[in-house]
Amino acid sequence: MINKYSNIKLSRDAKEHMYIQLFYAIKEMIEKEILKSNEKLPPIRKLADLLNVNNVTVVKAYDLLEKNKYVYKRVGSGTFVLPQQNLDREIENFEKFEDEIYEDLRLMDRGQIQISDDMINFASATPTPQLFPIDDFKNVLNEVLDRDKGFAFGYQDSKGFYPLRESIVEYLKFYKIITSTDNIQIISGAQQGIDVVAKVLLNYGDTIIVESPTYTGAIASFKTRGTKIVEVPIKKDGIDLEKLELYIKEYKPKAIYTMPNFQNPTGYSHSLIKKKKLLEIVKKNNLIIIEDDYLSDLNFYTDDNFTLKSMDNDENVIYIKSFSKIFMPGLRLGFLVVPLRFKNEIIAAKHTSDISTSSLIQRAFDLYLRKGIWKKHIKYMKKVYKERFDVMIEKLEELPNEISYEKPKGGINFWIDLPNKISVNEFYRDAIKEKIVFVPGSIFYPSKTNSNSLRLSIASVYPEEIKRGMDIFNNLLKKYLDIDKKKYYFENREFYRPIL
Repeated sequence: MINKYSNIKLSRDAKEHMYIQLFYAIKEMIEKEILKSNEKLPPIRKLADLLNVNNVTVVKAYDLLEKNKYVYKRVGSGTFVLPQQNLDREIENFEKFEDEIYEDLRLMDRGQIQISDDMINFASATPTPQLFPIDDFKNVLNEVLDRDKGFAFGYQDSKGFYPLRESIVEYLKFYKIITSTDNIQIISGAQQGIDVVAKVLLNYGDTIIVESPTYTGAIASFKTRGTKIVEVPIKKDGIDLEKLELYIKEYKPKAIYTMPNFQNPTGYSHSLIKKKKLLEIVKKNNLIIIEDDYLSDLNFYTDDNFTLKSMDNDENVIYIKSFSKIFMPGLRLGFLVVPLRFKNEIIAAKHTSDISTSSLIQRAFDLYLRKGIWKKHIKYMKKVYKERFDVMIEKLEELPNEISYEKPKGGINFWIDLPNKISVNEFYRDAIKEKIVFVPGSIFYPSKTNSNSLRLSIASVYPEEIKRGMDIFNNLLKKYLDIDKKKYYFENREFYRPIL
């Protein structure tokens, strides 16, 4: 395979950058069909060695080929030639996906939009209401009201209710994070935490590195800061460290945003080795990690769910934790663990966001933690989610052989790779007609990269719904694997929205 590339000649004296020259050379090979549809391009290092260029030259050429829709990438597998006979490539391009549908998907992903009752909802990552500890929380709310009277409704210190910060310090010991109340900042949910940290760390034109794909809310937050977002692929054992180091040298980022355990959307987790190496890289390059602890609590088949913060001996990690996914989304309550050098700036940024988080909710949750009720609830949630998790794994094993996925070891999300012949956006449209909804993978890429992946979440579906929904999903997939894609698309342009 590599011999095909031996005739490529790159000149350091040419007006065009070498990565542009390489882009045109490979583009011509694709257009002349020297490189065939779905053929894998050489690994970055191997091609760089052959052409005697820097790895970054190849990386940027591949990125440009992908942007111009000559190749597609599969996380953990490599870069492949996109079939050029598919003149409907614009259909594959998520930028052509209807704007209002794109917004629906973002809101469904965050649990901020209600869908029709007859839909099986694999899109939302928000827990079903029946899982919320209503009775326990009602008891602590009443106790707080009896105890604190009108003080429960007053403005709170922007940093947060001091007894709650004390309780969180104790709570964090359960996760092997040792810190002090001075490092704790109460926030109104993880999204606000990301926004507050972005205000402190990032200015217009700065660069941040994110995993690719990644959480849509983080993408939106960083974009509002006018930040350049550089995407580093996430592999099945965590972020691609080789590319990460290349991009750090190339782009000089201010920070790295990561979900090291059961990442959203892929469900992948960093290995312990990668977590340690990532911390070494950050220390060496004087960077900050923004660690979004999405769901490290839901570890079903691994004990390697250590947070980066629990291993952070150099105060290079800002840790974000929300109680929404485990307790109640409507609480809008979470916290940051912040290195002391950022403390005052974080307080100021929080104050400009909403002055302070609800005093009543903070006081009630403090009592909830102090009474130890949360441990019982975590145990209950793990039991419920593990049942759903196991049912989903069982149903995924029934999918056709052409469909691939990596079995996560915990969490609520499953990342499914479809064959290149299937357009995920088209498949999404027809799945809705069959009363199931999921999230196409393209939404999770800052650059809206074409993706033949999708995310299925078990947060809002019960075991019987998972079985029924996945049977529909599987049957529809089998039809798509045999279908004349182009003919089908242009004869079935009608589109349904799953929302109320």
